Amino acid sequence: MGLWHKYAWVAYLAVFLGVCGHASSEFVSVLSGVKGPELSVWRFLLGGAGLVILALIMPSSRNLLEPFKREGLRLVWLSILGVSLGYLLFHWSLDFATVSQVATMVTTIPIFVGLANLWVNRQPFGTPKIISGVCAMLGVALLITDGYLAKLAGEARNLVGVFMAVGCAAVVSLYTVMVRPIIGRYGALRITAITMFMGAVGLWLVVGVFWGIWVNPATLFARAGGQVAALLTLSLYNTTITQFLWIGGLAAVPDITRGSYIFFLKPVIAAFLAVVFLGQGLTVWQVVAMVVICASVGAEAYQALRGERA
Repeated sequence: MGLWHKYAWVAYLAVFLGVCGHASSEFVSVLSGVKGPELSVWRFLLGGAGLVILALIMPSSRNLLEPFKREGLRLVWLSILGVSLGYLLFHWSLDFATVSQVATMVTTIPIFVGLANLWVNRQPFGTPKIISGVCAMLGVALLITDGYLAKLAGEARNLVGVFMAVGCAAVVSLYTVMVRPIIGRYGALRITAITMFMGAVGLWLVVGVFWGIWVNPATLFARAGGQVAALLTLSLYNTTITQFLWIGGLAAVPDITRGSYIFFLKPVIAAFLAVVFLGQGLTVWQVVAMVVICASVGAEAYQALRGERA
């Protein structure tokens, strides 16, 4: 067993912890009370700055200019694709669609990661992965809609948000696959910090020009206390920490498609947190859905373990 595979479980654990952070992002976004485009700027300006500070603290990732010598142009357009465009679509979609609709559509990320990996790296997207992915997606729909799939349809206006959420899943997945080799050369923290912060600058410009909203981070603490808490949580926890663990973990796992399937656990984790901290109950449909999702992810984990032992 090679050293890479011997410690692969650490990478899978990082992905799982990153998914735990993703599990509450839609809800914190709604609680913030800030509209989508403006919220995306706040989130990534503060979260990206947090990543830059974290990178500067670590000696191995302190030289943020080094990657630009060979990867400058690629880093710029990946930042625009994966952060500026991807997360603008994510937060903006919440202005049109419900949290359940957006959460369900964004959970298609593992499917898009598999397709992007097939296109970019020619890594097969085999039948077992397709079956487990479809089963997990059906479980997600069941869990979030409590068994009533018609809830996902919503009104005509909701379709705009649904398409935005699917677009977010597609471009974030492509970014995740294409940034992986660069992370392999320069490290997860350094590249995540660079792309997140550059993407935040792109968001700041786009939202300023097209929406007329020029976000000034210096005015953060002039807002209401609850809004400040929500923005800081979304920026530092759901972005700085979560993005580092998610992107870095996926860059390190032996099979990025299989590793991304852990993302299907996102709604299960959110449901678990609601039960523990909010005292909410679970219906029979929700329990069935959680079993289906966990079984699908467990099947992929078993296949990964078999591959490492082979």
